Amino acid sequence: MPTHVLAEAHGDEAGALLAFLEAQRGGLRRAVLGLTDAEAARRPSASELSLAGLVKHVAQTEQTWIETAQERPHSIQRTPETWHLSFQLEDDESLAGMLAFWDEVARRTEDFIRSRPSLNDTFPLPEAPWFPPQARQSMRWLLLHLIEETARHAGHADILRESLDGKTAFALVDEERTARQG
Repeated sequence: MPTHVLAEAHGDEAGALLAFLEAQRGGLRRAVLGLTDAEAARRPSASELSLAGLVKHVAQTEQTWIETAQERPHSIQRTPETWHLSFQLEDDESLAGMLAFWDEVARRTEDFIRSRPSLNDTFPLPEAPWFPPQARQSMRWLLLHLIEETARHAGHADILRESLDGKTAFALVDEERTARQG
């Protein structure tokens, strides 16, 4: 990880987990730093992944998990036939719009987690062949899962960005810092 996650306030486990989630989001956001929509949509590897598609997928996945934990219907419905759309920008979508959407999802995630009395609170997992029947998971598990999901795709994003123009995560951290200071 090319950035340091600051220590949480003593005993603020939710704060610590949210900070690590935000650090992983930052890695993915940095991977698209300075790219146009066309550049972010390129698929520079053998896979079908693009940076814009990863941003969209991670933002929508986070939203879906928070809605699951809130026991609300999912805002975005995917089927096996439409699953691929979660990995690509559609005609009316832009990278900037997807980043703004993700910022809003991140704010709602933090608000939701901070509103919970305990990270031990649970929610039911959806019925799916890969989940045990009638399984419940804690808010702690939810945050750890979001960190895992985001980190996995941030790693993909590092490889894609380096394949596009040779910029590594460390170079992008420097660019981001310079932009903030200037």
